[in-house]
Amino acid sequence: MRLSTLGRLAALTLVVCGIGWADANSAAARRYLQDVKVLAAPDMKGRGAGSPELDRAADYVAAEFKRLGLEPAGGDGYFQDFPVTTGAEMGPANELSFDHHEGGKTLEAGKDWVPINFSASGSVEGKVVFAGYGISAKEFEYDDYFHFDVKDKIVIVLRYEPTTFRKEGDKGHRQYTHHANLIAKAINARDRGAKAVILVNGTRPDGGKDELIEFGSTAGPDNAGIPMIQVKNAVVERWLRRSGKSLKLLQRDINLKGEPLTTNLAENFSLKLTVAVERRQATVKNVAAYLPGKSDEYVVLGAHYDHLGLGDESSLAPDQVGEVHHGADDNASGTAGLLELARRFQAAEKGERGILFLAFAGEEIGLLGSRHWVENPTKPIENAVAMLNMDMIGRISKNKVYVGGVGTAEPFEPLVKRLAKESSFEVDFSQSGYSASDHTSFTTKRIPVLFFFSGLHGDYHKPSDTWDKINADQAVELLDLVAAITSDLRQGQQRPEFSQTAEDSANPHGGSAPSGSGGGGYGPYFGSIPDFAEVPNGVRFADIRPDSPASKAGIEAGDILTGWNERQIQNLYDFTYALRDSKVGEVVTVKLLRDDKPVEAKVTLEQRR
Repeated sequence: MRLSTLGRLAALTLVVCGIGWADANSAAARRYLQDVKVLAAPDMKGRGAGSPELDRAADYVAAEFKRLGLEPAGGDGYFQDFPVTTGAEMGPANELSFDHHEGGKTLEAGKDWVPINFSASGSVEGKVVFAGYGISAKEFEYDDYFHFDVKDKIVIVLRYEPTTFRKEGDKGHRQYTHHANLIAKAINARDRGAKAVILVNGTRPDGGKDELIEFGSTAGPDNAGIPMIQVKNAVVERWLRRSGKSLKLLQRDINLKGEPLTTNLAENFSLKLTVAVERRQATVKNVAAYLPGKSDEYVVLGAHYDHLGLGDESSLAPDQVGEVHHGADDNASGTAGLLELARRFQAAEKGERGILFLAFAGEEIGLLGSRHWVENPTKPIENAVAMLNMDMIGRISKNKVYVGGVGTAEPFEPLVKRLAKESSFEVDFSQSGYSASDHTSFTTKRIPVLFFFSGLHGDYHKPSDTWDKINADQAVELLDLVAAITSDLRQGQQRPEFSQTAEDSANPHGGSAPSGSGGGGYGPYFGSIPDFAEVPNGVRFADIRPDSPASKAGIEAGDILTGWNERQIQNLYDFTYALRDSKVGEVVTVKLLRDDKPVEAKVTLEQRR
């Protein structure tokens, strides 16, 4: 391996001290792996947001910064606290009762029914209707709400989707369309004026038992804007049979004919429902340390240190939720890299620019830590010349690594290409500064970024992402490249200027949150970058892509989207589904809040890029 510029300087120092470069690199790999082992240990319980173990991980990172003599840069010593919503739990006041000609009956929460974790809280009562699967799918010419008024009624809907949605040739397990998502059913009913949604399994496609969904395991926003619960099949079957209908037969006929079958329940049948979902709040912390330079300018080196804890709706092993999701690669690997770079640069000569080391919390629940820092910087943000982010750098396969953001500053691509030649890696470059990791928050502030990533693998977001699968030697070699780039930026006289890039066609780094921008996945192209931190009602745009439909319509970063044609937009999922239901070339009227004042714009949607 040819040595990077910083590597040659380090090697010279080590030779003078009587230490060989190979030994030094081996020592670095051992230190690196030890950090990964500590952060991804079983007793760290996956470093979930709001957990004591996440605080322990923060203490571990801060202690190493302190040992190295780096300046505290968090506002409160090495820490920058910020609040997050970490999940939800069932409150004590969940009640469901019904009245019919035989009298009333109360059902037991947790046994006969359960709230869905993104349900709105509150009390409703009224008439009940059955609305099939609760789906409106133009592409399948299917709409359970066609000529069926559910305004101010409680709607029963089946889980999953009609079997006629199955593509020809599908066998066995299949990928459902987005119409089967529970949040899509909730939004569809809410937008049609329903009071509440009752979900029922019906006959499951996989032949599974009629089991209630575990509370807290369903992906969605904090609050869908409508109460939503799941009720056992036997209960709903009894309700329907008193109206001369059968849940089993209704579902059978919908699946056979591929046509909606909706019905009102008996006039003398009504429900009373109280849903109490309590949101869990916690304080988490970014960890920040500073190595001064000769000027006030600085380079940011960042990595997130949180993970999924014991698993949640982001787990890709849903049958293992409750087990420790170790997060060795995601992202103990990047955090260990941050610590190793801190050791290297602390021992190097003072640079023209300083280095700010940032370990972020809240990345897995929406880039919240990095977003909080750029909105509340602990160093003057105008002095940040670049941000280099490491997220999943420990599982390099076939010598291939990914470097994103090379288009965010003109010198970046030639700089990275030149220094990458001194490594053994095949580097796959991406121009865009946006993806599902923390550098995106800096891109929205017009700070040039680079993103280092070793690729997805089969253990991503699963308990099997463990320390023993980390390739420490190659991770350290990648750190040589990151260090060389950092050294160049640290010593360089000319500050790199931010360049807005065209959107890349693919994002190599996975993420669980919906994008809403229309740059990938379903639907046409809109061109916004959402702020994943939820606002009470709407979606705040962190940025707007240049020359995009949103940009052409005059939409600005910081605007809050509240309406889409006649649809209300309360959260990012509303925006995502509204966009998916639209067409290329369609002109949509969007309602916005800009500096707390209402603004309206017409956006012509374009083909995805």
